[in-house]
Amino acid sequence: MFSYRHAFHAGNHADVLKHTVLIAALQHLTEKDAVLTVIDTHGGAGLYRLDGDYAETSGESADGIFRLLSAKNKALIKTRADSKSLAAGVAPAIQAYLDMVSSFNTPASLKVYPGSPFIIQRLIRLHDKLKLFELHPTDAKTLTANIAQLDAGRQIAVLREDGFEGLKKFIPPVVRRALVLCDPSYEIKNDYARVAAMAADALKRFPTGTYAYWYPIIPRPEAHELPRKLKTLATKAGKSWLNASLTVKSSKITTDKMGDEVRPGLPASGMFIINPPHTLKAAMVAALPQMVEMLGQDRHASFGLESGG
Repeated sequence: MFSYRHAFHAGNHADVLKHTVLIAALQHLTEKDAVLTVIDTHGGAGLYRLDGDYAETSGESADGIFRLLSAKNKALIKTRADSKSLAAGVAPAIQAYLDMVSSFNTPASLKVYPGSPFIIQRLIRLHDKLKLFELHPTDAKTLTANIAQLDAGRQIAVLREDGFEGLKKFIPPVVRRALVLCDPSYEIKNDYARVAAMAADALKRFPTGTYAYWYPIIPRPEAHELPRKLKTLATKAGKSWLNASLTVKSSKITTDKMGDEVRPGLPASGMFIINPPHTLKAAMVAALPQMVEMLGQDRHASFGLESGG
């Protein structure tokens, strides 16, 4: 139950998509003066070392944040006049993401990757509230210690609880504005059903909240059914929705010279947002084609963007 550690995956292409969407959404939501409550149902450790054992074991950040920052892509942006997506420079949403990650590092190096809790903390105002859930005992302890360094007082609460159930304590919020981020590992097959059930319950409790659900796109029926279920829930509730997805490579299993199977790892992921900020779609229209060009690993790289409501 507690085998998943996001430290192995920090800064990968799924984080690029998830955190680009998160930042773009929060930038809009914090323009209004009223108090905003942000709830992260699966906070992880909060901060991750990209030069640590976990990240270096998987090397996933090399095809995520490091690929975006590589000299190759910087040169591509400057010189490829025939590129419709990159000719005008980096999309504002991608640049905001890169600026956020860079703000946790020195100009000369990239060693620290901020997880969702620290990205959110940087964007909310002093009068906003942040609730962080993490059930993994080691990550919960690390998250608590990392947040303590901020000396944020009662603005941030870290709870070692099941975020799926714990969310019910905070919605509807006292001041009725909230963003909920739900990004479980989906290591447990039941997580797909729990996300759908949580989404249904949350919409009943607080129909006007903004809900952002990250999901993997893998060869598993539950993974493909989840965004369809979320779309149905939002449509039946009469709520707007946005579904952004990024594919960086083929999901096909190949074989090596020894005849052993080579699994591709995570090939794609998506973000499904219910009640998205009205500016989010335009931000992703500009950002997603660039993500494909900058993060794509083979000819199967692509993006998807749907909306409704």
